[in-house]
This record gives sequence, structure tokens and C-alpha cells, in this order.
Amino acid sequence: MSWLTEVLQRPAIAWWDVLDIALVAILVYELLLLIRGTRAVQMALSGGFILALFFLSQWLELETVNWVIRNLAGYVVFAIIVLFQADIRRALAHFGRAPFFRYFERAPSTDETLEEIVVTVQNLAARKTGAIIVIERQIGLRNYIEGGIPLDALVTYDLMASIFQPESPLHDGAVIIQGDRVAAAACFLPLSVDPKVSRGLGTRHRAAIGLTEENDAVAVVVSEETGSISLARDGKLERGISPDALRTELQSLVGSRRRMRLSRAEPRSSLA
Repeated sequence: MSWLTEVLQRPAIAWWDVLDIALVAILVYELLLLIRGTRAVQMALSGGFILALFFLSQWLELETVNWVIRNLAGYVVFAIIVLFQADIRRALAHFGRAPFFRYFERAPSTDETLEEIVVTVQNLAARKTGAIIVIERQIGLRNYIEGGIPLDALVTYDLMASIFQPESPLHDGAVIIQGDRVAAAACFLPLSVDPKVSRGLGTRHRAAIGLTEENDAVAVVVSEETGSISLARDGKLERGISPDALRTELQSLVGSRRRMRLSRAEPRSSLA
């Protein structure tokens, strides 16, 4: 019974032990949320099976199996990085959206900029001119901006309409907006590889979904075939929305922080 006594005699648990366990539990929970419904679930199950096989080979003294697993373990890490680089980027972007990092956010787009975007999209949809407009939020899009044609110009309807003219060399690709300025045009975006995405979607819609799967940007897409307007965010596509609904969505997603700051400033101005 001495072994039972040793098991029951555990050291006292301090508050930092509870904090340590809570942090690990949160990390595991967030990791499970990230891999839920993705191909990483099957890979995680396979990894668990290999780990269980490793301990089983030690217990049963299966030297050959144990030797193979030990020698392959070093290569598995590199294989995971190569196979799941998109999922790793998505995970890091997800953790980067924590409330602490909101102090480092860029200035949001103004209501005038959003109105210019809505007017542009409405006119392009009426003419069935294909377009994709990406609005940067908290996570930067510098790597995609550098791959396009830099503009650094104020967002206006005339500029946006000229970019998406079918005869324009900047027509193919996406326009990326930072704050109140067009950062670049003709930007190439990653296509979504999610098998759940409808096969009827074109390249623009798949690119909008693929980009928003990796970061918190908002992408507006105008279909060249139907002229319908779609809004992509968090890897999901909302199709067939009206210009008024688009305006409301953009104001809530992009302009909410600006309105919050203005509401906080109003009492001070009234007191003055």
C-alpha cells in the first residue's frame, strides 16, 4: 500500500499552478476550435495513433517499431510545417485578433470612403463589370500589396471605376484599401482550397474567401456574369446583397471603431 500512499501525497497547489493549467486549457480549447471541420483533425488522430504506438512499442519491447518511430519523429515536424502552412498562418492570425492587439490597429476607413466604395460597387454591378475590393482591418496585407501595383491614392469613385474598366491593365486582380487610401491594385490573392466551397463560384469569389480565411480583411466582389454583389469575411461568402445592405455591413465591420471614438469625444465638445 506504500505506492498508494505516495500517489495520494501530492504537494499543495498554488495559485500559479491553477493559472498554468488554465492557460494550457485555453490553448488546447482554441486549438481544437481551429482544427474542427478541417483536414487537420484526421492528421491529429493519426499523430495520436503514432504516439500511442510509440509507447506501446516501448511497453511490449518492439525494438524495430520503436526505432522507426524515433527516427521519423524529426522529419514529421518539417512535414507538418509544409503540409499545414496555410492552417498555421490562419491560427497565428486568429491569436493575433486578441483584445490586447487592438491597441495596435490601424485607423479605420471613414464613412466617406465607405460611401465611395458602395457607389463604385453599385455602378460596377449595374454594368456587370467584375471587381474585387479588399478592405484591410487589423491584420496587415503588406505581402499582397507588394505583389500588386502600388498606388497610394485617395479612395474615389472615379479612380475605382477607371481601375476596373475591362480595358485597364489593372482590371485583373484585387484592389486593396488601407484606411482612406487605395494602397495597390492588380493584387493576386490566395484561392480557397476548402472543398465545401461551391464549384459554381469563379476565381474572384474563391480569392475573396481564400484571403478572408487567413486574416480579418473584408472583401467585396462583383460578379462579371450576373452583376450580383457578394461580401466575404472570416472565410464565408454572403451572396446577392443589396447596396444598402452592403453599406450597413461595411459600417459595422470597418467603421464601428471610428463611430465609437466620435461618441466618446462628443461629451467633451459639449462641455467645452
